[in-house]
Amino acid sequence: MSRTYKATGINLKAQAFGESDRLVTVLTQEFGLIRVIAPGSRKHNSSLGGRSGMFVVNELLIAKGRSLDKITQAQTVKSYPGLAQDLVKLVASQYLAEIALCQALSEHPQPELYELLNEHLERLENLPSTASSVVAHLTHGLFQLLALAGLTPQVQICCLTGRTLKPDFQDPHWRVGFSVSAGGTVCLAAWERLKKQGEVEKARWGDGQKDFTLPPHHPTTPNPHSRNAVDVPSHPSQKNQAYETINHHQEIPALSKRLDAEELSILQQLSQSEIMLDAAEKNSWLSVEQILRQYAQYHFGRPIRSAALIDSYFAANHDAIV
Repeated sequence: MSRTYKATGINLKAQAFGESDRLVTVLTQEFGLIRVIAPGSRKHNSSLGGRSGMFVVNELLIAKGRSLDKITQAQTVKSYPGLAQDLVKLVASQYLAEIALCQALSEHPQPELYELLNEHLERLENLPSTASSVVAHLTHGLFQLLALAGLTPQVQICCLTGRTLKPDFQDPHWRVGFSVSAGGTVCLAAWERLKKQGEVEKARWGDGQKDFTLPPHHPTTPNPHSRNAVDVPSHPSQKNQAYETINHHQEIPALSKRLDAEELSILQQLSQSEIMLDAAEKNSWLSVEQILRQYAQYHFGRPIRSAALIDSYFAANHDAIV
C-alpha cells in the first residue's frame, strides 16, 4: 500500500507546531478536511512557508504518518493576496472559512464545498473596497454555504401557515417575523393568533396538569371535561387510582427578529447565484447577516468567532448599529 497520496486543497487554518513546523487544516476536494504537518514551514527560507498560509490553494503530495500526515511537496495553484490587504475582506473570508469548517467532513470527498468556498473568496477579493458590498457578499456566501449543508432557512413562505410571503414596500410599518427555532419566516398575524390561543388554553388549564380520582372499576374512564388530553394513572398499584390530565399545546415559536420589507426581500434573493446591491441599504444587509448568523450558530451548535470582528469593525467605524 502506498505511503503517499495526492490532494488539492485550500488552507483554512494554521497553527504553530513544534519548533519550526505548522499544523495546517486543509479543505480538499478528494478527502474533505485533513490536518497535516508542514515541516519547517516557520523557518525563514522554507519553501513551505508561503504555501502553508491562509487561503492558499496547493496541489499536495502527502506522506502518511503514525498520528499526523506530512506535506512532502506543495505546488501553489491559486492564492488570494487581495484578502489580506483589506481588513473587512479578510474578516469576511475568515467568517466563511469558519462556516466551511463547521460542515466539512474528514475522509469524505467534498468537491462542492471546496468549489463554493473558493468561488465566494474570489468574489470577495475582486470587490471594490467598500464595506457595504463586502457585507452583502458575505451574507450571500453564508446563505449559500447553509444551503449546501441542507440547512436552508425557509424565507419564501410562512413556517406556520405555508402561505407565500411577499414584502409590502408601500407600508412602512409592514413586518414579518423570523424564528430560528421554527426554521425561517413567520407571518406575524398567524403568530399572534397562535400566541393568543396558547394564552387562552394556559388560562383554562393552568400548568397543563390536573389530578382527580376515578372509580377503581373504571380505570380508563376519560375525563368528560378535558380536551386534547391524555389520562394516565399516577400510581397503578393504588386501589383508588389517581389520574392526572396532561394537556398538549402547540408550541409557539420564539421570534428572533422582526424584518421589514427590504430585509425580507434581501433574504428571498440570497438563493440566487447573483445578488443586487444597489437597491438595499447597508444596515439592511447587516441585519440579515445577523439573523443568518443566529440561525447558523443554532444549527451548528457553536459560536462563529469571526463574526465578532465584523461587529467590532462597524462599531469602530460608526458605520452601522450592531
